[in-house]
Amino acid sequence: MAETEHITVADTSAGPGGTEDPGQSVDIPVVELLTGRGFITGKSGSGKSNTASVVAEKLLDNGFGLLVVDIDGEYYGLKEEYEILHVGGDEECDIQVTEEHAGKIASLALEQNVPIILDVSSFLDEEEAEALLTAVAKQLFAKAKKQKQPFLMLVEECHEWIPEKGSMGEVGKMLIKIGKRGRKHGLGIVGISQRPADVKKDYITQCDWLVWHRLTWNNDTKVVGRILDNDYADAVEDLDDGEAFMMTDWAEQVRRVQFHRKQTFDAGATPGLDDFERPELKSVSEDLVSELETISEEKQATENRIKELREELDKKNSRIAELETELQDARDLQRMAEQFTEALVGHVEGYNPGRTAQEEMRRQRERLAGPPEEDDAAAANGSAGTDETEEAPPSDATSGGGFGDAFSAFSDDGVAMNGGSDDAVVTNGAAPATNGASTNGHADEESDADAALAAAMAAVDDAESGDDSPASDATDRPAVVAAVVADLTEMNDKTLRMLAYYREHGPGTPLNAQFSAGGDGDRTAAYARNRTLRLRGLVEHVGRGKYDYRLRDLVSEESDETLDESTIEDYATRIERDVLDGHGEA
Repeated sequence: MAETEHITVADTSAGPGGTEDPGQSVDIPVVELLTGRGFITGKSGSGKSNTASVVAEKLLDNGFGLLVVDIDGEYYGLKEEYEILHVGGDEECDIQVTEEHAGKIASLALEQNVPIILDVSSFLDEEEAEALLTAVAKQLFAKAKKQKQPFLMLVEECHEWIPEKGSMGEVGKMLIKIGKRGRKHGLGIVGISQRPADVKKDYITQCDWLVWHRLTWNNDTKVVGRILDNDYADAVEDLDDGEAFMMTDWAEQVRRVQFHRKQTFDAGATPGLDDFERPELKSVSEDLVSELETISEEKQATENRIKELREELDKKNSRIAELETELQDARDLQRMAEQFTEALVGHVEGYNPGRTAQEEMRRQRERLAGPPEEDDAAAANGSAGTDETEEAPPSDATSGGGFGDAFSAFSDDGVAMNGGSDDAVVTNGAAPATNGASTNGHADEESDADAALAAAMAAVDDAESGDDSPASDATDRPAVVAAVVADLTEMNDKTLRMLAYYREHGPGTPLNAQFSAGGDGDRTAAYARNRTLRLRGLVEHVGRGKYDYRLRDLVSEESDETLDESTIEDYATRIERDVLDGHGEA
């Protein structure tokens, strides 16, 4: 580092508030500049960014460290003459950085004296830019306490971070902290803004040196009048480009000065009609970039690993959901088979043609529920018209499914009817009937069993329709409607609410349907319930992980596509009225 104690940045100027001896050099003490608090302001085009660049160039000429927070992408022109590290969020930078690089950026700046342009203009996400700037400022402050090395942080458009009105974010709080406490650690700050009225006055009034370029808006000139004097507030409107009033603690006076022109490429100049030619820019050491690239590579590797683990977890959760659904399907099949067995055994033991359908259903429920309490047993026996008690085989099944459904499931799993043995029925491990009825191959006994089976099916269908007359099912609740309603009533409330969601909203994901049903984000439960609906044909996959309602298609399929559209609509409406209405969003 050079032993320079002062840097020359401007010459005195004549005019209101100026000197009678213009052209004298204006110097700034380096220590005051690096460790103090400064403020440079002026309307667009007045020369404030040029002044900041001149200060930066003079520090770089003498080997002093600094970090420029560039909000408009104006400072990369410094690379025309200086090996300065340009970091930010796009490919124009030497390297793209994120919040994870903050510690290394601060280390390069303070410990290795690497000048840095932190270009936040290249971030599309403002929150990402603010997070990076906050992290870098915190790291600079923390390391400066240990390093004790004079270092300057130059912040463009500081009114966006430390506003006079409105709330101040983490960035502003950190910049204010550096302004108040950074000096004792050797960390200085310079804020630059075209709107002094919008910058927090607590910051401006604590500055050691201030530069006021041309200002014309009334609110801004009022700030000049309060801090300098009303005479300067009037004169500041007539300053030429690059001209400014400079107020410093060390000179204890206000001088009218003309700042020098910057020597490097002016990337912040307003575009004109002349051809634009970008100069050749200096590159920084590959070792510096490689250190930052290592952090980027490690971050990318971590993100990739996290993504892989999430994908694996999703696959496992999906598989768990499938297995749980398959287990539930197996239990349902076993339950329906046991229901079929109970119905068949009950009628083979002694079907009473005079028994009503309701009594028949009550009797079967009593079988499945086990021995009733004393009062309930007496009532059940009385309503059945008989004093006999029958002991049902042990079973976890409960009533509720249609007899036709039980027969279908039982047929698929296999009802073993051994014509040559004394075992009446063997199915899915259910206990064989031992009431003396056997399918031994004799024609008359097979005929009796068939007659009993037909009667049982008719009795259950009549019970489901709510009418004692078997013929009423055809008029009050068609077989198609009864079968679908029976299946739906077997489903739990959340599953029905999910079906209602598909009905009301159209295509959606199982997770969204579960949320609508009052469930949580349990992916396994959502897909298990959705699979129940899909296997019954009530919903179908329509692409991109979404499912849609298909009750009307199901009604058509269940009736072998023999119904016209009007009848299908009528049947579907009956089903929705009987089961789905009232199962809207939780």
